[in-house]
Amino acid sequence: MTDTRESDATQPSLFSDEALAELSRVVHGWEEGPLAKALQRSPERSDGFATSSLDVHRLYTPLDIADLDYERDLGFPGEYPFTRGVQPTMYRGRLWTMRQYAGFGTAEESNQKFRYLLSQGQTGLSVAFDLPSQLGYDSDDPMAIAEVGQVGVAIDSLYDMETLFAEIPLDKVSTSMTINAPAAVMLAMYVAAGEKQGVPAEKLRGTVQNDVLKEYVARGTYIFPPGPSVRLAADVMAFCAKDVPLWNTISVSGYHIRDAGSTAAQEIGFTFANACAYIEAALARGLEIDEFAPRISWIFNTHNHFFEEVAKYRALRRLWARLLKERYGAKNPRSMMLRTHTQTGGSTLMAQQPENNIVRAAVQTLAAVTGGVQSIALSCFDEALALPTDEAQRIALRTQQIIAHETGAADTVDPFAGSYYVEHLTNDLERQAVAIMGEVESMGGSVPAIESGWMQNQIAEASWKYQQRVDDGDEVVVGVNDFQEGGDQPQTIFSVDRRLVDEQLSRLEHHRRERDPEAVATTIAGLKAACEGDANLLPPILDAVRAYATLGEICGAMREVFGEYRPPTVI
Repeated sequence: MTDTRESDATQPSLFSDEALAELSRVVHGWEEGPLAKALQRSPERSDGFATSSLDVHRLYTPLDIADLDYERDLGFPGEYPFTRGVQPTMYRGRLWTMRQYAGFGTAEESNQKFRYLLSQGQTGLSVAFDLPSQLGYDSDDPMAIAEVGQVGVAIDSLYDMETLFAEIPLDKVSTSMTINAPAAVMLAMYVAAGEKQGVPAEKLRGTVQNDVLKEYVARGTYIFPPGPSVRLAADVMAFCAKDVPLWNTISVSGYHIRDAGSTAAQEIGFTFANACAYIEAALARGLEIDEFAPRISWIFNTHNHFFEEVAKYRALRRLWARLLKERYGAKNPRSMMLRTHTQTGGSTLMAQQPENNIVRAAVQTLAAVTGGVQSIALSCFDEALALPTDEAQRIALRTQQIIAHETGAADTVDPFAGSYYVEHLTNDLERQAVAIMGEVESMGGSVPAIESGWMQNQIAEASWKYQQRVDDGDEVVVGVNDFQEGGDQPQTIFSVDRRLVDEQLSRLEHHRRERDPEAVATTIAGLKAACEGDANLLPPILDAVRAYATLGEICGAMREVFGEYRPPTVI
């Protein structure tokens, strides 16, 4: 994709050539006079002045955004290219959705947590699944030992999904499920749980992450090779376009790419390259771009460099709009709108002086709000030590509420528009992201770039460079490499009660005895046959879920046909 800002020379600039020439003269005079004298008296700090992607200049003026055209590059909120926001009134009309990523132990325990968060004013649910669930294993599988319920809720079958949302009306809440390799199975369980409540699929609202490509790049909770995984992701998109129209069928994730150590520009470029792979797969199924693109959602990672993060969300919206319009020929403006959830940066949490993480999360949240996102969850201050306590989750939610109601950040749309610095950052992040996407495309797209290990190596190198700056003291991390102090860690560390794990195993054994084994065997056989063909896999998966086949049985059937992924070595 080309950068249209550079190629469209006919568009007028906000600044005349005469004004820019005069400004250049004035700036030079300031540099030779007042600035030079100030530097003689007091040299600048030796810190490396840089964002994750760009060097930061001393001063920004109209000279740094000389090619900016208001209508082409900014426009108005709610209109192409959506740089200034996807809604005309943004938070003046409705605040962002305040979520908290939650789940641990059993479905019963997590259900209590959800109901507590809703009672405290949370406006949406975000489900964390335990590691065995993320990898498609049942809780009693030998591979699941010691991990059941540890980093999220254990979901083994429809029984657990029903329990997870007991007394929570699924036609009135929006649910985000952070699940990828077995996303199709978890979505089928949610649809079936809605049926049990009398809520038809067409009334369900929420998001399933369903972005398995970033698992190969950044997280590692993959099951099948990339080809079948992309097929499953596209099957979800096609199924929901017809049967679950209010559902966000994929939440393409830059979050984990950034948390693995990428720069902000890489976060944009690699995430969009992955999104293009999903789009191509959906188009290959005969879908039209405007049939499914409006239901693509996103999750990005907000880090500590405030202005880079504000600029990042503006660049994301503009680049996505241009990509959908120019490359894929989208006509529906909603297809071009990048609507995103954001989570404050998990990798920015420090075990040293963990209370400092409250400040970090607050700054990151303010950046996301002024950047114009649609949904936010905070990584809690104690998550560098363990799963978050109730106190930490309450502080995280109150942080959002204070920013929403006490700071004025939600009172005007795109408050940093026109800042020479922010507009320059926005432009440069877009340019870098386009270049990164071009490199991925030259390899044949995301799947070959991942299978070769190239994308993983790029992120590893960026992560290493950052760590070197921290180790050398060029990048200050308060409480870690500067401003240290002694003291014990906080005593409010959460841990999962082992009895909950035992309860989950007993529950699973009981459910296996109660179900119809013949129905399970029939639906599993049907799923295997479907995997060997090219039909959409959601209907046979849904049949198996309704028969109370377990997650492990369903994913095991697909493993038998698709095989398992073995990653390349990343140096």
